[in-house]
Amino acid sequence: MVTQTVDLRSDTVTKPTETMRAAMAAAEVDDDVLGYDPTAFRLETEMAKIMGKEAAVFVPSGTMGNLISVLVHCDIRGSEVILGHNSHIHIYENGGISTIGGVHPRTVKNNNDGTMDLDLIEATIRDPRGELVFPTTRLICLENSHANCGGRCLTVEYTDRVGEIAKKHDLKLHIDGARIFNASVALGVPVDRLVQAADSVSVCLSKGIGAPVGSVIVGSESFITKARRLRKTLGGGMRQVGILCAGALVALHENVAKLEGDHKKAKTLAEGLNQIKGLRVDTETVETNILYVHILEGSTITTEKLYKKLEEYGILTMKESSSSIRIVLHHQISASDVQYTLSCFQKALTGAPEENGHQ
Repeated sequence: MVTQTVDLRSDTVTKPTETMRAAMAAAEVDDDVLGYDPTAFRLETEMAKIMGKEAAVFVPSGTMGNLISVLVHCDIRGSEVILGHNSHIHIYENGGISTIGGVHPRTVKNNNDGTMDLDLIEATIRDPRGELVFPTTRLICLENSHANCGGRCLTVEYTDRVGEIAKKHDLKLHIDGARIFNASVALGVPVDRLVQAADSVSVCLSKGIGAPVGSVIVGSESFITKARRLRKTLGGGMRQVGILCAGALVALHENVAKLEGDHKKAKTLAEGLNQIKGLRVDTETVETNILYVHILEGSTITTEKLYKKLEEYGILTMKESSSSIRIVLHHQISASDVQYTLSCFQKALTGAPEENGHQ
């Protein structure tokens, strides 16, 4: 019988806090499609300022935020975007940039730290003299932090260098900043400085900082004007959206400060798991709130059996591959949850509690 549930599937699983629910219930609202919702306006204004950009627009999801951003920058069908082969936009967003926007993705290999080699990015840019036969390169996309690379962070120096390449070739730079606040906190760099080189950023509100719904796109005034219209085209224009934005404002004000704690707990969990025979976690690469647990060859348990056993104990994770499990920390995971998780992994592999006192 499950006596405790620890949900480590993603940082998208958080429940609205009581403060969020109260703010949402009391939110001042109007029709946002007509441009009059005061709470949406407040959120957008605040996010634009935090990100160091001119303007912002609230969208229902990060996938829509990335799609809109790519399509605004690549406003001619047959345009090409350079992005990582392991990026969220390329893998997890239904190929929307192609199916809806007619934008051709050209991938560059992501390194283990989420970067793409700068020389490879530049070499991938199409020669304008080949415009008769090639797609036209118009955009470069980065992801920070990089989810599929274990929440690794792109440094401000790296991002600036990519921005320089984009400007040199008259391209735009978009950052999928689903967890940009995590990256900012982990690197100790103000978020506006971290995205300074970007022409647009999509910032998820329902991941690291735990709002119930939504993302915000930031960029120039002209970019956001086009983005707002495209949001309507895609069905993302909502009416009294201030109800959702009120929860996001609470998340922004209260939960960014908790990210450092999330990262520390992820590191503690990684180090504990790495000490359990049959498991391996590359603790040096745990920079934010995401970690991958690898089941070693010859282990006493398979990934599928471990996943199911953990579920029986109330530990919810995500199977990443035939030999690994993904774990994501968030602000509603406590230090005691981390210790309970370690004890459950230990029991799952050995049938006995850990000797170091985990209960």
